[in-house]
Amino acid sequence: MEERPFFHEGMREFQDMFDGRRVAEAIETHRKHYAFWDDEIDIIETAPFFFIASTYGEYVDCNIKSGDPGFIRVTGPGTLEYPEYDGNSMFRTLGNIARNPNVGLLFVKFDGKSRRIRVNGKASVILDPAVVGKYVGAKAVVRIECEIYPNCPRYLPNLADSLPSPHVPREGQGTPPPPEWKHRDYIRDVLPADDPHIPVVKHPFKPE
Repeated sequence: MEERPFFHEGMREFQDMFDGRRVAEAIETHRKHYAFWDDEIDIIETAPFFFIASTYGEYVDCNIKSGDPGFIRVTGPGTLEYPEYDGNSMFRTLGNIARNPNVGLLFVKFDGKSRRIRVNGKASVILDPAVVGKYVGAKAVVRIECEIYPNCPRYLPNLADSLPSPHVPREGQGTPPPPEWKHRDYIRDVLPADDPHIPVVKHPFKPE
């Protein structure tokens, strides 16, 4: 996948407004990658759904793609494929991709602990019968070259146990606990000056 700047000027403006440039650059340096990590492959290939965003000019679309676990396949170090099944005949995702290959994917488990996998990618629509035929019921296959960066699950609820996230700010509950990543060596000394967790993360992290 062709690399391009990870941040544009609009992102930089808000990073500087909220003293977040150092954290953003540390995340880019230590977390952005172009070949899937082993645990990411497991999350992706066992996922029953994912979200995909696509655009063309003023046309913006966000969709959910679903199937039995295994319907998404990692086919190369930084490449994945998924089948397009029979839908409502609008072809909003495929149509956008045909005009603009840039897509955004989100893989998430609502268990309150598994990290999210975020993907920026270059997508193409595959109509070759030899490829499409590998996926039962597919009308087409979408192949994506990926730029990957994982996120923590801090604000995600645990839907399996019907539990809210303990990290969401709530009236009268004080400062929520810090996420694990703020304790990392490359993060804890570059947090924004007003980060509420600085007094905590300056001490060695002792996981529960």
